[in-house]
Amino acid sequence: MTCINRRDLGLLVLRVGTGAVLAAHGTQKLAGWFGGGGIEGTTAAMEAMGFHPPKHSAMAAGLGEAGGGVLLALGLATPAAGAAAAGTMAGAVAVHAPAGFFATGGGYEYPAFLGFTAAAIGLTGAGRYSLDHATGHVLDRPWVVALAFAGSALAAAAVVGRRAKGQEDEGPAEGEPAAGSA
Repeated sequence: MTCINRRDLGLLVLRVGTGAVLAAHGTQKLAGWFGGGGIEGTTAAMEAMGFHPPKHSAMAAGLGEAGGGVLLALGLATPAAGAAAAGTMAGAVAVHAPAGFFATGGGYEYPAFLGFTAAAIGLTGAGRYSLDHATGHVLDRPWVVALAFAGSALAAAAVVGRRAKGQEDEGPAEGEPAAGSA
């Protein structure tokens, strides 16, 4: 008889909880579930937030959250799932950063927490109670970890950088003084 391993049980609870939250947010963006705007509403929001092309950005955000969340919950391809979710949350952090840290003021506290949690799970691995374990960790190898996190970091940096450049090029919003003017 095998004894239940607390570490693996804890990873299961953390994976399923984090994955479910991410999947729910992603399905809001992709399908309009749980009061979300669906792909059309998310596309409009992405455009308003300065992400270009907005529909591709909406799809990427929805798939990063929903797909990453489902895979985290299942414990399948955990490094790639954690990296995808963390990269997606980096974009959300960039949007919320001007409002400061705390979520009560519209800040980046919540997406940062989801991103760090997803990254930690991706780096730690899914544990014994997972599809990665059941499949002999074929999608959870050290090279997968390195490739997934490097790719996600590069993609997030490119998307966030492109958004920032676009906002600089647009200049100040109507009624706002230009940077450096008094």
